[in-house]
Amino acid sequence: MPKRTVGVEEELLLVNPADGVPAAVGEQVVAEAGARRGERGADPEQPPIEHEFKAEQAEIGSRPTTSADELANDLRRLRHELASVAAANGVQLAAAATSPRKVRPTPTPDRRYRDMIDEFGLLARQQLTCGQHVHVSIESRGEGVAVLDRIAPWLPLITAISSNSPYWQGQDSGYQSYRTVVWALWPTAGPTAGFGDERGYDAAIADLLSSGAAMDDGMIYFDARLSAHYPTVEIRVADVCTDVDDAVLVAVLCRALVDTASADWRSGAPAPAYRPELLRAAAWRSARHGLRDELFDPLTRRVAPAFDVLRTLAEFVGPALEANGDSALVAGGLDRLRQRGTGADQQRRAHSARGDLHDVVLDVVRRTLG
Repeated sequence: MPKRTVGVEEELLLVNPADGVPAAVGEQVVAEAGARRGERGADPEQPPIEHEFKAEQAEIGSRPTTSADELANDLRRLRHELASVAAANGVQLAAAATSPRKVRPTPTPDRRYRDMIDEFGLLARQQLTCGQHVHVSIESRGEGVAVLDRIAPWLPLITAISSNSPYWQGQDSGYQSYRTVVWALWPTAGPTAGFGDERGYDAAIADLLSSGAAMDDGMIYFDARLSAHYPTVEIRVADVCTDVDDAVLVAVLCRALVDTASADWRSGAPAPAYRPELLRAAAWRSARHGLRDELFDPLTRRVAPAFDVLRTLAEFVGPALEANGDSALVAGGLDRLRQRGTGADQQRRAHSARGDLHDVVLDVVRRTLG
């Protein structure tokens, strides 16, 4: 079959250059970005720059592509586009999954967002997290559900690779991806048990909606779900990555997981069963340690040194990586992580020089546009 397309959505912070504190200018920035595109004639295939739940954020989305190089170029171009508009509004762009500086998040003025605050209270008020959502094309909803049932145990490894949120409200959280911990408070967030088929998937969502745990389909915050807008599987476990190369590594690994899961389904092999409790524990371990300690190996169902488990992942999806022309990119990306560390490691190194969290933000801002 032809290569699957992959697309990436990135949630990004808008920060005050004077102190690194997120600034509530998202509405203005998004409106101006839209106006600029309108003046020059927007690409109809290019998703719009959008506001997010909190006014300290904005979201960019790449065009679907089969090429890792095209994805990287698109993300860089979009980041620079948004950064230009942000600068005109007195702020900078920071691809960090949580704010290192203490912040009181501001809800974007919107009826749906107000309803979320009213219903979910502090859980919703405190949310200011930035993720990377990867969309991988599928041929049918049936294939998509089969993929969801098979990729679940591998997704904590994507969290570990992308981990980029060590700080929360001005403190070191002790975690590599504290975004994962905060996001997991939503009642529909996290790993899922196998759905079996489309009817099982739809029934699970209907039950959650009727329970009041989600106000609408947009609040179905599974680690991976069928997109409501595109013929894709949407994988939602990654922190937004400061470095575009890391974002692309995450995206091509997600595509390879989808390819591998689909091939397994088409072969007639049953989806392996994992208890959701075990998957939650695996996700917690990835959020806590990133690549600094042991991770859950889905094949042995035991923990092992992080890079041994990543080697298992690369071998598991190896045929798909080879077919997509991504083998060298992934090998190089994993070697880069081994040598340099994750985004969380880099944030802590930036802090270690002077013990100043503003230094962390400045370093993130610089690398966001690198």
